Amino acid sequence: MIKRQIASHIEQKIRTDNKVVVLYGPRRVGKTTLINQILDDIDAPSLRINAEERLYTDALNSLDVSKLESFIGDNKYVFIDEAQYLENAGLTLKLIHDHLPSVKLIATGSSSFDLSQNISQPLTGRKWTFQLLPIAISELASSMTEFELNKSFDQRLIWGSYPDILSLTNDLDRKKYLVELSTDYLYRDVLKLVNIKNANKIRNLLRLLAFQVGSQVSLTEIGTQLEMSKDTVANYIDLLEKSFVLFRLTAFSGNLRKEVSKSDKFYFYDLGVRNVLIDDLKPINLRNDLGRLWENFLVMERLKLNTYSSSLSHPFFWRVYTGGEIDYVEQEGVDLRGYEFKYGKKTVSPPPTWTVTYPHASFQVINRDNFLEFVTKN
Repeated sequence: MIKRQIASHIEQKIRTDNKVVVLYGPRRVGKTTLINQILDDIDAPSLRINAEERLYTDALNSLDVSKLESFIGDNKYVFIDEAQYLENAGLTLKLIHDHLPSVKLIATGSSSFDLSQNISQPLTGRKWTFQLLPIAISELASSMTEFELNKSFDQRLIWGSYPDILSLTNDLDRKKYLVELSTDYLYRDVLKLVNIKNANKIRNLLRLLAFQVGSQVSLTEIGTQLEMSKDTVANYIDLLEKSFVLFRLTAFSGNLRKEVSKSDKFYFYDLGVRNVLIDDLKPINLRNDLGRLWENFLVMERLKLNTYSSSLSHPFFWRVYTGGEIDYVEQEGVDLRGYEFKYGKKTVSPPPTWTVTYPHASFQVINRDNFLEFVTKN
């Protein structure tokens, strides 16, 4: 069992604070397992509910304090899984929190879009929010040696880092899992949230973005290719971001006129999902997109590390119209750090415009030899 980095933080809030604990994240990253483990360790009367099951929804959707009190009974902890399926999740949690103060509430959801819309306002000042993502290298590092991490590295670039993927032992089972998972993403976490009738449009959009990982994306060009308006493309991408399929990296600009500031890059939260969408699960030595895989991997592993450590840094990429660019930039207060991603050992110097414009900023090349420190230490 892989110990999740945020487990101790969540358990501490559950044990010592009366606020509602809300855990977001993609489907099948282990949210339910994590909360159940914590409640098992606490070993107190708990009510554990899957909000997709209609058996429970009548009482939870009633917004009647007496019904909720009768439903909860003597349980000290109430865990509502897939809370986005409640009609008024925020109001329900608020009523329990305000009127049954001895009850500790935990809610999970696989869609930050729908769940946040339902709970943000009613639970203002009443909740702690956490995010769980596919397994991070920094989590594996707690139980694996550097040799073992390097040995399994190629698998992460091809098959991704979902917990179930790590336990499967053959490529056929891994592919079946990813095909089913990618369909689950598209039809449950996007199509069910809004009235999108043409699922092929979403799939084709994702395929185009999968081929453009690490590149600046033109929504106008994508719209032309898919016969959609630029605004429709933007709306679909927004949904895919909020459903934990895509991650957007914006451009950093210190107001230098030569800096690109209006284009974005998109990465996949999991490379296995990205690869199965383009039907390319070939080994590393047979691929022509290793640079894109490497960049997506490093961006997302750094995101996981910073998310779990509550880092205050903000991620960007940097580019000037004259051609200079840096793959990844972090800004934390007055500190500015630039990183160039190279799979091999090629030596790269920072762009002259970068060093002139930001003389106090750091610059480092992240390659196959030194990446572990980048993805396991802030």
